[in-house]
Amino acid sequence: MRKKGGSSFWGTRRVLVTGGAGFFGSFIVERLKASGTGEVIVPRSRDYDLVDGAAVRRLYADARPHLVIHLAATVGGIGANQRHPGEFFYKNLMMGAQMMEEGRRHGVEKFVAVGTVCSYPKHTFVPFSEDDLWNGYPEETNAPYGLAKKMLIVQSQAYREEYGFNAINLLPTNLYGPRDNFDLETSHVIPALIRKCLEAKRAHAPTVTCWGTGNPSRDFLYVEDAAEAVLLAAERHTDSLPVNLGSGSEISMRDLADLVRKATGYPGDLVWDASRPDGQPRRCLDTSRAERAFGFRARTPFEVGLKRTVEWYLSDHAEG
Repeated sequence: MRKKGGSSFWGTRRVLVTGGAGFFGSFIVERLKASGTGEVIVPRSRDYDLVDGAAVRRLYADARPHLVIHLAATVGGIGANQRHPGEFFYKNLMMGAQMMEEGRRHGVEKFVAVGTVCSYPKHTFVPFSEDDLWNGYPEETNAPYGLAKKMLIVQSQAYREEYGFNAINLLPTNLYGPRDNFDLETSHVIPALIRKCLEAKRAHAPTVTCWGTGNPSRDFLYVEDAAEAVLLAAERHTDSLPVNLGSGSEISMRDLADLVRKATGYPGDLVWDASRPDGQPRRCLDTSRAERAFGFRARTPFEVGLKRTVEWYLSDHAEG
């Protein structure tokens, strides 16, 4: 982690971080402050509804940022995406498009658009290369969300061509770590499995039911590594070509669930409910462009990050 005052790039800048109070954003904000950033502005949804154009214009007028990191999104796991495809599409599209347009109008130095691995086609050759982003339709359960975020790539490239606007696009894979969302209705797979196993352990339940067949694979990136990647890209990257942020390795859902079972100390069995959707068959990112463009390489081993995540959840939910 950079020490305060360690980077002259951040010292005089006002940085607007949408979604900065959320899981991923909170780590980015911490790193910005530790880097001696001139001012970090974190708008709250109760004050600025980014789906509303008037609120976005008011935010820019109030914040007057030099640099924008756009993280704000309406997100969730497979179940949430299935229940709210229209909401996920509309809100993510409107937030991103309006934030970038007003950033251009206000002359911000750089706009960092943080997208999603869900933008990739359902059947993409593994490891996913950024050059394959347009070779098919995304996996159906999260396509509306993935396509809404994907439009930021088109927008930033068009704005660079017409206006010379400096927008970059980052595509993080599945993130995990402390402070994640552990609500079983909206959480992603790792926090959901951690909570299920710990609750089953406390209840002495003989089994935990997991979604799908257990066959799909995912690439998981520890949230602190991802935050470091965003800051490196904001400092060093000046191209609208999308850039993957991932660990470069994949793990099957079945192996993941077993690691979570062991990390939580749950002694029971895992049962797979094949009537539930698997989502994308495989997911692992080619991370070579990130290393070439701004020197990022993930550093946290998965087992280490998983242990920290379990420990945080236990600490945050300690009884008494």
